[in-house]
Amino acid sequence: MKKIGFLSFGHWSNNAAYETRTAGDTLLQSIDLAVAAEEIGLDGAYFRVHHFAAQLASPFPLLAAIGARTSRIEIGTGVIDMRYENPLYMIEDAGAADLISGGRLQLGISRGSPEQVIDGWRYFGYELAEGETDADMGRRKALEFLDKLKGVGFAQPNPYPMFPNPPGLLRLEPHAEGLRDRIWWGAASNATAVWAAENGMYLQSSTLKYDESGKPFHVQQAEQIRLYKEAWKKAGHQREPRVSVSRSIFALVNDQDRYYFGGEADRTDKIGFIESDRRAIFGRSYAAEPDQLIKELAKDEAIQEADTLLLTIPNTLGVDYNVHVLSSILTHVAPGLGWR
Repeated sequence: MKKIGFLSFGHWSNNAAYETRTAGDTLLQSIDLAVAAEEIGLDGAYFRVHHFAAQLASPFPLLAAIGARTSRIEIGTGVIDMRYENPLYMIEDAGAADLISGGRLQLGISRGSPEQVIDGWRYFGYELAEGETDADMGRRKALEFLDKLKGVGFAQPNPYPMFPNPPGLLRLEPHAEGLRDRIWWGAASNATAVWAAENGMYLQSSTLKYDESGKPFHVQQAEQIRLYKEAWKKAGHQREPRVSVSRSIFALVNDQDRYYFGGEADRTDKIGFIESDRRAIFGRSYAAEPDQLIKELAKDEAIQEADTLLLTIPNTLGVDYNVHVLSSILTHVAPGLGWR
């Protein structure tokens, strides 16, 4: 069995071919899609976070709204760039959204990816500490977030407060019990996957990672996952680790599918650069008739290693078509691979 969710980048544009012409369209359709995904039996609704772009950027109002409209599906991010975050304010937002959802938040965070603007986090009022890189800052904020999520008091109370305080140091409220154990780290390298395990975070591995061996993407990703699991075991955590991988997978079951994705040429891994000095490998997409998809996906070592598969969706094509895309995987592909 494998958990299957969707991952939306939440694009919008005033484009005649788009169902999402505005930010409002994207937000409201994201809620509707999560509700529909739960109804068809999907396990998760996840959203990417990008700043200074016509994409989803403020996840917690959206996650809270979905939490109020659903009852079972996991709700998460993939991922929040911690360079832009105030960890303490984020704890309050996350705690509220988790309580509204009944404890279903699965928050993916990371040190951040290439941005739309130069050092965009500076516009949010953040500066690097002496000798610190922006990646260091992202990881520092992540550790502070994890620490304060525990719900242990740390703030000295006012002796003359507006409202009576409980005894001792104060924690942030609302506190969401168990959320600390549902934080995921988006890792692009083997080393950060191990770091995530050491710090008790689940692993999110996307459709790209640093090219560390020259091997095919799915093989490198599977190796990363195995290193993560070994580090988790060595760290002695008392709960089982979780790992998600993202994939673009389309089952061609009708003419509309073939029109959109039948001619896709992106069937091989690609090499590129997400940082000027580090080579990255980008995983292939999958688009084929269901029987062929089953054969191809059975060879993907990283999917086999992961317990959760996040299907990246073309959100601009609207709710109905994306429900069809997801239903096709659940109905025609997942049973043949033992995922259902």
